[in-house]
Amino acid sequence: MSKQFQIAVFEGDGIGPEITQPCCELMKKACQRISETDPDNSISLAMTSLAAGAKAYQSLGEALPKDSVEQARAADAILLSAMGDPEIRYPDGTELTPQIDLRFELSLYAGIRPIRSIPGVPGPLSDERSKHIDFVLVRESIEGLFAPQAPSKMIGDEQAEETLVITRAVSEKLFDATFALAKQRNAKRITCIDKANVFPAFAFFRKMFYEAATRHTNSQGSSAQPVVDHAYVDIMSLNLLTRPWDYDVMVTENMFGDILSDLAAGLIGGMGYAPSADIGDSNAVFQPCHGSAPDIAGKGLANPTAMFLSGAMLLEWLAETQQCEAAARAGKLIVDAVDAAFATGELKTVELGGQSGLNDVYKAVDEALDNINLI
Repeated sequence: MSKQFQIAVFEGDGIGPEITQPCCELMKKACQRISETDPDNSISLAMTSLAAGAKAYQSLGEALPKDSVEQARAADAILLSAMGDPEIRYPDGTELTPQIDLRFELSLYAGIRPIRSIPGVPGPLSDERSKHIDFVLVRESIEGLFAPQAPSKMIGDEQAEETLVITRAVSEKLFDATFALAKQRNAKRITCIDKANVFPAFAFFRKMFYEAATRHTNSQGSSAQPVVDHAYVDIMSLNLLTRPWDYDVMVTENMFGDILSDLAAGLIGGMGYAPSADIGDSNAVFQPCHGSAPDIAGKGLANPTAMFLSGAMLLEWLAETQQCEAAARAGKLIVDAVDAAFATGELKTVELGGQSGLNDVYKAVDEALDNINLI
């Protein structure tokens, strides 16, 4: 059965448009190649570009127009590139963060941050095991220290207050998504990262984690149950640098996840190699973890790898939620093409001291995608 999916696309700012176009081309080509092998179960993508970001704010007066939100809400999935520009701010001096606003609008509570070594991409660790790093950090994405229902409070010029919000309603969904992901990955270890020794809110967070563990591990019906444990965020910051291969699926609060996911990206070459997803009950956004990098915009220096892998995650999510095997195959084809392109050792991106720019990476991945045998 042929399927066409509606994809909302936010090109964003800075390097955003530069990395979005080749990503969309790769996604369409992957779907076309898979469809050619099984025409009766073909897949295609109808992509609609939507306004948001710094340029939208300048021209429309809104960083995230309501019409864009509603069209994104109605789409089958959302592809979002880097957004914002430090030089374009709200009147109060704060930066535009439409990508965060979209998480709140669509209740995208589960931030999925996969960290996987790519063949041929050097990391900072000398241990041979670092060539096979493969874990996922699940970041709660709409509460914690980012919770919109608890805005910042200023007391004159003497004191500033932030409120950490942890609710059962969101946390239970987050943990259910975490254990579902662990089951999908056949994870051997599931770890809650918190600061429960100091903050009651994190003790509450950990309590709900173990409640979810009881629900999910007891229902698996297997003697090979995963290890379920916890760690304080400070020691986890150390462990991720000294033995990241010991971990599989981790879940944590919003701010901790924000920090740890960037640290973890450094283990696999940097933010240019780190894709992500923010998932809710009905919608999901897929985007690279890096920013808009306006300082290199238009120079052809951007690394599009994280964007390509985010596109692959989008297809894999469609496969799971829409029961579409062709989408899963198309997503895997993109991942395999990225691995094949870098495994040759000929690509070394600019942020790693090399000369391979955006077009070099795109061309290599595109050629690899063409050359992978699907039979």
